[in-house]
Amino acid sequence: MTQGFKKEIVRHIFRNLLDIMVLKLVRADPMWGYKMIKIVEEKYGIKLRHGALYPLLNNLERKGFLRSKKETKRGRVRKIYEITSKGIQLMDAYNEFLREQI
Repeated sequence: MTQGFKKEIVRHIFRNLLDIMVLKLVRADPMWGYKMIKIVEEKYGIKLRHGALYPLLNNLERKGFLRSKKETKRGRVRKIYEITSKGIQLMDAYNEFLREQI
């Protein structure tokens, strides 16, 4: 696959499936929003805006796909997100759908 196609596919996925990508990140390792932004930028070369991420995190939490807890580390309070069993079920259903389509 050429780099141009790969970059376009990554952009398309993040633009249209950001919720699934966030759940995937948090499923692998519970984390705070800024860490998600940094990982996405380093791993995929996508600049994820705060204005896109935090409303999405709040929405996923409200729907029961994520839960959060506040942790204090070196005097800083961070809201750590982790996936719920409902979020895992959504991810599993999404992955199953992709397998069927491919």
